Amino acid sequence: MSFDVSTLKYDVNGLIPAIAQAEDGEVLMMAWMNAEAVTKTLETGRVTYWSRSRQAFWIKGETSGHTQRLIDFRVDCDRDCLLVIVEQAGPACHTNRRSCFYTSVQNGEEVELSTPME
Repeated sequence: MSFDVSTLKYDVNGLIPAIAQAEDGEVLMMAWMNAEAVTKTLETGRVTYWSRSRQAFWIKGETSGHTQRLIDFRVDCDRDCLLVIVEQAGPACHTNRRSCFYTSVQNGEEVELSTPME
């Protein structure tokens, strides 16, 4: 049985959220894919997103060197969200942190959980 990208549920802009998770289970980031980005990711093993601001494909790490190599590609039960398990080289976040999810709300206050990587 081959995977058919058209069976995914995309939003009105033809996009689907994709959560990137490290092999150790840490959630790294969330970005968007369209059907072609899904296809490119599955064909190449290099995680490819759709940049809404640039209206262009974005291969993670293409300019920064902080690449994501696809380990596993998962579809949620409603087929409207993706989970890409990746081997992350360097930080995943543009703030130079390993994860984009470095802010916690504790007792009503925002707390930064990590500092940028060296």
